[in-house]
Amino acid sequence: MNGDLKKRKELKHNFTAWMLVAPALAFMLVFTAYPVFRSLYLSLMKYKMGMGTPELIGLENYAKLFSSKLFWKVMGNTVFFALITVLPSMAVGLGLAVLVNRSSRTIGFVRTAFFYPVVMPMIAIASVWMFIYMAKNGLFDQMLISMGFRPLNVLSKKSTVLPAMAVMYVWKEAGYLMVFFLSGIQSISTEVMEAAKIDGAGSLKIFRKITLPLLAPTFLFVSTIAFTNSFKLVDHVVIMTEGAPNNASTLLLYYIYQQGFTNFNYGVSSALTVIMLVLLLIVSLPRFISQDKKIHYN
Repeated sequence: MNGDLKKRKELKHNFTAWMLVAPALAFMLVFTAYPVFRSLYLSLMKYKMGMGTPELIGLENYAKLFSSKLFWKVMGNTVFFALITVLPSMAVGLGLAVLVNRSSRTIGFVRTAFFYPVVMPMIAIASVWMFIYMAKNGLFDQMLISMGFRPLNVLSKKSTVLPAMAVMYVWKEAGYLMVFFLSGIQSISTEVMEAAKIDGAGSLKIFRKITLPLLAPTFLFVSTIAFTNSFKLVDHVVIMTEGAPNNASTLLLYYIYQQGFTNFNYGVSSALTVIMLVLLLIVSLPRFISQDKKIHYN
């Protein structure tokens, strides 16, 4: 009798738990799992707008992409953009976190000001930076002219368009990463800091020997977020350059957008999506697993 009662309680407990998890699980299945498997399916199909049903062609979409010079140019642009944005955005975010990690009457305003670019509408951000980078009459070129240099018109040159967009990206992303670093810094025990000060350690030494090592879990999380976000830049490319000049600013997600919503080639766009997912997994998972074993969590 007691055994039956115990089983009923366990069933009731498990049922309640599954009911609580069900909304999030359903959301994940509909908006994450289904799109992933749908993309895998369509990547093996020839499927364009106007076709009644997809036509199975196997790995032909992948073969066409791997033999395309434009695809490899886009991949090069994407990797280069990640390399010039991930570390700078993390460094600036950490610097801002250290700067605002204090108590004062105005610190709330300062933190909000640094975070504000994160919540600004993409159209507003693109408009501001298009004005800054505008040829000759823009703020950047006018500053160069006032210093005696020639205007660069950075958005129209292959060599400068991605670095110019990287500056905009770091400006926007640093405030977002600042929040995670600030949370990590404030979770460090004040007793450790006070003990180091009593032992005569200066601020710089405390930062190098205590703060940075104890921020290792935060660095792992932030680096993963920063890397994946650098691959997801598309809206500013659409508004500011549309891949110009000569696809020098075309990034992977914008290339997916072009194939899916401009050329309406859903098979190729799905194959590109799968490639992007695999690339993110290859870079993120091994690094997360290997570094997670070396990290001490408080």
